[in-house]
Amino acid sequence: MFLIIGLGNPGKKYENTRHNIGSRTIDELEALNLENVILAKPKTFMNESGKAAKALVQKYKIKPESLIIIHDDIDIPLGQIKIVKNRGSAGHKGVESIIKELRTKDFRRVRIGICPETGKPKTVENFVLQNLTKEEEKILEGVVKKATEEITKLLN
Repeated sequence: MFLIIGLGNPGKKYENTRHNIGSRTIDELEALNLENVILAKPKTFMNESGKAAKALVQKYKIKPESLIIIHDDIDIPLGQIKIVKNRGSAGHKGVESIIKELRTKDFRRVRIGICPETGKPKTVENFVLQNLTKEEEKILEGVVKKATEEITKLLN
């Protein structure tokens, strides 16, 4: 049994923001009707993601190696994906919250790049909460599909 959590913020206001790319990937995965997989989009805000992750891990008795977290990453160029395991949060508050609550970093993370070509913005907090531009939307649509493919490979 796998637990896949797509990070984001709840509510219409945040639906099309860069910070919700994890949540959007869950939407794509739901269409695949995966077996032995629990898909979750926490109703907590990003910085409180650990509370939801802990509750789900405990409820379904999930081991860290069966946990996959999907999230946006400002340190990766827009359109790229990195899959890592047993790594620190790199300043991502949602991941930081999960590591703190679970008391481990020994889980997989699908990091979806959102950094613009012009480089990391000065105010990252504001940038991640802004809606995607039309150009970013097109790029990330393809990346969400690619992330979905990579995740299904991880499950097999």
